Amino acid sequence: MTRSLTVIFCVTVNTLVTSAHTSNIALGTPRCRKLGADMTQAHGSSGPVVRKRSTLRTKLLRIVLRACVVTVLCGSLYGAENATVHGTIQVLHRSATDMDSGDVVVWLTALTPGTPAGPGPAARLMQKGKKFIPHVLAVTQGTEIEFPNQDLFYHNVFSIHQGKTMDLGLYESGAARKIRFSQPGVSYIFCNIHPQMSAVVVVLKTRYYALSDGAGNFQISHVPPGRYKLSVWYELSSESELASQGKEIDVVGGENDLGKFVLHSSDAPQEHSSKDGEAYYSNSPKTR
Repeated sequence: MTRSLTVIFCVTVNTLVTSAHTSNIALGTPRCRKLGADMTQAHGSSGPVVRKRSTLRTKLLRIVLRACVVTVLCGSLYGAENATVHGTIQVLHRSATDMDSGDVVVWLTALTPGTPAGPGPAARLMQKGKKFIPHVLAVTQGTEIEFPNQDLFYHNVFSIHQGKTMDLGLYESGAARKIRFSQPGVSYIFCNIHPQMSAVVVVLKTRYYALSDGAGNFQISHVPPGRYKLSVWYELSSESELASQGKEIDVVGGENDLGKFVLHSSDAPQEHSSKDGEAYYSNSPKTR
């Protein structure tokens, strides 16, 4: 984009300069010389012609300068949003066969005061096949999340953890419930009927975040240059290890490679109770 702006600028300047040159040549054509002669006879000197030529050059110079200013401003504004931050997360599992490094949330928090991140576009956390899809969802605070039930049986989505306490109640196949996540933090989502169902909603104060893919790669685009606090979160890593990964970084225009991070997974999701704080029982309501 910056290169395109530069090309546009060069073409514009070249066109204007050519126009100015052509105009100056035109002032020397027979027709213009005749006009100058007529004006000389009328005024007794060639002063008006000189002033006319000078005025034209001044106008063209002003146009060129304005084009310069606009091009520089556009390039600066775009450059401020043109930084990309990327890197790789390697999650070490206890099982040697598990190589998945996905669902790690990486985000940047500006260290200088700025405009707070507003709600993002509405998000979805679907229930299908007795699973929440996706398993991890990151949003900015104030974002509304829809919980559609695409199974053929009832679900009861709830959360009793930090970040957002909620109980969407029992609802049937094809129905959906919505709730706005207005407080930053980590919310663990469950179904009161199916204990194997779980998901995580990470609510952030910043719009500069990304989730790693299965290979551990992440990329945060359109980050204004500046100084940031880098933070990471992974469901099965200890809080102390996650805190140790946090650091301050300087983001510059263009590409910013943060290198490789290593996290350790416990490979053991925490046990959870029902929404009443009790253990799940075997005579739960029929789901089919």
